[in-house]
Amino acid sequence: MVDIDEKVEYVVVLNGEEQYSILLAGRDVPAGWTAEGFRGPRQECLDHIDRVWTDMRPLSVRRRMEGN
Repeated sequence: MVDIDEKVEYVVVLNGEEQYSILLAGRDVPAGWTAEGFRGPRQECLDHIDRVWTDMRPLSVRRRMEGN
């Protein structure tokens, strides 16, 4: 039996602070967010985020800490 999450497609979205989330495919991407390019079942999207979002600090905090 296929889990319902395997049939529902999501897109990975990214905001200006380089924070990630997922959104149901077909929905309008909210202001301040952009589609990152990865799409698929929920768990695959979450696994992708785990691989690419290695520094959880918002971009502005990273810049401040790096002195930029």
